[in-house]
Amino acid sequence: MTTLTRREFLKTSGALVVSFAAPPLTGALAQVAGGKPALVPTELDSWIAVLPDGRVQAFFGKMDMGQGLEVVIAQIVADELDVACDKVDVLMGDTGTSCNQGGASGSTGVSNGGRLLRSAAAEARRLLLESGSKRLGVPAEQLRVEEGIILSQDGRKVAYSELVGGKYFHHPVEWNKQVGNAMDIKVRAKPKTPQEYRVVGKSFARRDVAWKVYGTDRFVTDVRVKGMLHARVIRPPRAACKVRGVDEASIRSIRGARVVREKDFVAVVAPREWDAVRAAQMLKVDWHALDGAFPAMDSLHEHIRSAKVVKREEPVKKGDLAAAFSAPGVRIVEAQYEWPFQSHASMGPGCAVADAKADRCTVWTGSQKPHFVRDGVAKLLGMAPEKVRAIWVAGPGSYGRNDAGDAALDAAFLSKAAGKPVRVQGMRADGTAWDPKGPACVHRARAAIDASGKVIGYEFVAKGFSRQHIATNESDPADSLVGQATGIPAKGTQIFGVPAESYGFENKLLAWETIAPLVENCSPLRTAHMRDPVGPEIHFGAEQFIDELAAAVGEDPVAFRLRYLTDPRHQAVVKAAAEKAGWQARNSSERTMKGRGIAFAERNGTAVAAVAEVEVERSTGRIWARRVVVAHDCGLVINPQGLRYTIEGNVVQGISRAVYEQVRFDRDAVSSVDWASYPILEMQDAPAAIEVVLINRPEVAPSGAGEPTMRVIPAAVANAFFDATGVRLRKAPLNAERVKAALSRA
Repeated sequence: MTTLTRREFLKTSGALVVSFAAPPLTGALAQVAGGKPALVPTELDSWIAVLPDGRVQAFFGKMDMGQGLEVVIAQIVADELDVACDKVDVLMGDTGTSCNQGGASGSTGVSNGGRLLRSAAAEARRLLLESGSKRLGVPAEQLRVEEGIILSQDGRKVAYSELVGGKYFHHPVEWNKQVGNAMDIKVRAKPKTPQEYRVVGKSFARRDVAWKVYGTDRFVTDVRVKGMLHARVIRPPRAACKVRGVDEASIRSIRGARVVREKDFVAVVAPREWDAVRAAQMLKVDWHALDGAFPAMDSLHEHIRSAKVVKREEPVKKGDLAAAFSAPGVRIVEAQYEWPFQSHASMGPGCAVADAKADRCTVWTGSQKPHFVRDGVAKLLGMAPEKVRAIWVAGPGSYGRNDAGDAALDAAFLSKAAGKPVRVQGMRADGTAWDPKGPACVHRARAAIDASGKVIGYEFVAKGFSRQHIATNESDPADSLVGQATGIPAKGTQIFGVPAESYGFENKLLAWETIAPLVENCSPLRTAHMRDPVGPEIHFGAEQFIDELAAAVGEDPVAFRLRYLTDPRHQAVVKAAAEKAGWQARNSSERTMKGRGIAFAERNGTAVAAVAEVEVERSTGRIWARRVVVAHDCGLVINPQGLRYTIEGNVVQGISRAVYEQVRFDRDAVSSVDWASYPILEMQDAPAAIEVVLINRPEVAPSGAGEPTMRVIPAAVANAFFDATGVRLRKAPLNAERVKAALSRA
């Protein structure tokens, strides 16, 4: 993480800095009516406000992608301040009201973002108690707080709103000088212990369901600005294309439509959206195809196997692997697993609105990282970051890095060029074909088993395209299509990952290797983060291989995992999932086309195990994950029902990615551009039952839940398919075509 001085933060934070003269601090609440302090992490007013009516505002530098994070943050703040949860409003993802906590990233909304807001709320309560103590003439330790009212033992009381409502704290806090997910503050107040919680640990309803159902609030697609133009960006017909010319006369018949072109970036703008759509369809662009594009789709994984390794890392390396594999009498078990490119395939294409003036710009964006959108727009337009405001408005999807970031930078670029506010929205094909992709990869696994059936050597190597050909956020135009099309070269990072587990094989190697991208710039197969970056693909291989090892030694898959897992929390989720699912060891020699499979993984402190029960239709090749049981340990549970909903979302999307999703392409371009060519899980194929076991550990700080369950579902389904059919499918997705072919060969 970048370390900044306070001065450097003010230059890059995008804060509107208001000068004021604060009175000397006396240790009590500053009862002054001066201007609001600068929006910097070192001011308590950047995090918490108490309004004249007693409501509380929490300024949150992340956002809620439909996981119920908003109400969870409200619960945390309410508990620390001793106010009702419904009295806390969470203002999210607006660079004009919040500091850069990294947006939605790494399932850190609660673990990092919530921790910071807890500290801020605790400090606000301490200051309010000190002020109440002076007002009532009673020592603070003899006061209590109920629903925002400070009460003395003799019945006297004073409300938060009377002490500070509508004013500012003007109180410094200690900042760790980090921006993004790692941002944190230190305060004098000591947050409550789990034994003192009244709100945390209870189920509160999400706040975003009603307005989404009834359409009473807006999505980013609904944002309108007076005088704005509508735009469509014309993407090249194939990868590795340059623009030789544009025939602007081809759209002359469309009133008000005009072309915006800068090098290889081409777009049309018009006062009416339908006119922009028609202009994009009619505009004649002379594209020049360069040499080299994509390999044949059927040879993708052979390309990965044979491609030169750009970078290799070995995060886990212990023992003497060579000696283990060459020991006398050992049996070697080997397997390889393949995963395709996958698209975010959000429910709608990316959309953004930008209003770029000569000296400032406002962007309405559906990106999950609006603070980084601000930074990217500032660089693209040549503005200081504090002159750009990015406002998050819920979009059709944003887990990872989808096309929302490109839409935002496109809109800003076009607004500056057109001199008016511009709304950019892609078509379905733009969103599915041109969003950044989850990387394709191949996993090589092998193990050495001695005469007693013990695994004495284990090796797992993941090889594929980097998961960050473009960065995880939009802070640099080099990571956007408009930036690359206008001449800024991509500068990707080489990174992948390895299985996250605690299997105690004494000789063990976990490694990853990356290869060069197929096309460097403006590629529809550029890779970036997708929900649980490379987690599902890695564990699709790793947890299938664990099952294959169990079969090789004739041991039950659950018992085998418990034999080798060394972390008690990891063992606990495996036991809990198996118990809830009614798992019993059995002889699987008779296949009934119904089966069950288990998979385990850990993600950043969260342990998850899932049991999938599937039914396979031989005639159609359909796999139906009829029942899924998940055991989940993310430490302290804030909102049990909200957590269950989050896990259920993981399960449904995980099955979709395991069974249906793959990007199809030819030698020139992506060909899966709609729901027919890029199918996802539909209602009739969703599980009949999703059962969740929550292992609550109040003594353990909460860790993430937005992604961990995602990584175990594909392997659980694949292991269940093997249990049902006796056929091992090592290539994802497990679609009908592949299932029928495998069963036919068997």
